[in-house]
Amino acid sequence: MRAFPVVMPSGQRYWTVLDDDLEVVPVTDHWLRNLRFGRDRAELTTKVYADGAALYLRWCRATGRQWAEAGRDLGLFMVWLKYTPAPRDGGAVVVQPGPGSEPVRGERRINRVLVAVRGLLSYAVTAGEAPRGVLGQIYELADSRDLPVEATGEDGGLFLRLRPVHRLREPEADVDRAADAELVAMFTACRSARDRLVVLLLGRVGLRRGQAAELRRGDVHLLPDSRGLGCEHPGAHVHVRRRENSNGAWSKSRQAWVAPLDFLTVSAFDLYYEERHRLQGQGGVDFLLVNLFRAPMWRRCRRRRSGSCSSGSGSGRGWGGGWVRTWPGGRSA
Repeated sequence: MRAFPVVMPSGQRYWTVLDDDLEVVPVTDHWLRNLRFGRDRAELTTKVYADGAALYLRWCRATGRQWAEAGRDLGLFMVWLKYTPAPRDGGAVVVQPGPGSEPVRGERRINRVLVAVRGLLSYAVTAGEAPRGVLGQIYELADSRDLPVEATGEDGGLFLRLRPVHRLREPEADVDRAADAELVAMFTACRSARDRLVVLLLGRVGLRRGQAAELRRGDVHLLPDSRGLGCEHPGAHVHVRRRENSNGAWSKSRQAWVAPLDFLTVSAFDLYYEERHRLQGQGGVDFLLVNLFRAPMWRRCRRRRSGSCSSGSGSGRGWGGGWVRTWPGGRSA
C-alpha cells in the first residue's frame, strides 16, 4: 500500500492509495477525490490522508483483518504505528519491541494518522461500504455536561457532540521561532535580492511558504494610495488569495486577506524588481518569485533550501519556513 499522486486532465492534482498490484483502492480513491474537489481541500491534505490510509490498510493486510471492520482494534493499530518502521526497498518489516525500544512515530504523527482513518471509515459508512456500527467503534457520543462552564455557551443548554475514542495525549512544547538576531543573520547570509525578499515575506510580513510562492505580480501594491489600480486598501500591501497554481503552491487560508508592508520590505521589493529586470528583462511569468539562478523557486521554498541558507547564517541550527515565519506584523521595524 502506498500513496500516489493523480493528475487530472485540468491539471489539478490529488493523492490516492495504490495496493501491491498498483491498483487503485476504490473506496479510498472516492473519499480522497471527494475531499479534494467536493470539499475544496488542499492537495497536501489529500497526501497526508492518503499516507494515513495506506498505513491503516497495510496494517489490516499484515494482521489479516478486514479494513471495514477493524475499527474496534484501533488500539492495536496505534501500538503497531508506534513501533513498526516503514518498509524500505521492498523488504519485510520486522517489529522488535522490548524494554527501551525507541518509538518510530510520535504522538502527534499517530493522531494525524487516526484522523485519516476515522475520515475513511466515516465515508465508507455513508457510502455503504462499511457497517454503521463502525461509527460507534471510532466515536463516542458525549454531551456538554462534562465541559467547563466557559465552553457551554450563554444559554447553558444541553447539546450532544462526537468525541474520538482513540487519541494519544500530545506533549506540550513551546513553539520554536527564529529570534530577531537569527533572522538578521539569515538575511545577511542571502546572496540575492530575491532570497532576502523571501526571508522578509516570511519573517516580517508573516506569510506561509505556499502563500509567498503563489504571489503574483498583480497582488503587490507598493504605492501609498492604490485606488488608481482599483484597490481601496491604503498603504503598501500584498493580497493573499487562495487559487490553483501551476507551481503547486497553495494558501491554507480559504479567505483572501491583505498583509501590510513596512518600509524595509518595500525596499526589498525594489531591489528584487531591479534584479529580476536585469536578469530576465520585462518578460517572464506572472509569478512574483521566479527562477533566476538554479532550482525552480517553488522547490527552493521548501526545507532543503531553508537549511542550506541557515548553514551560511552562523545560527548553528537548520530552519524551515515555519521557524522563520511570525504572525503578520509581529516583528517591529
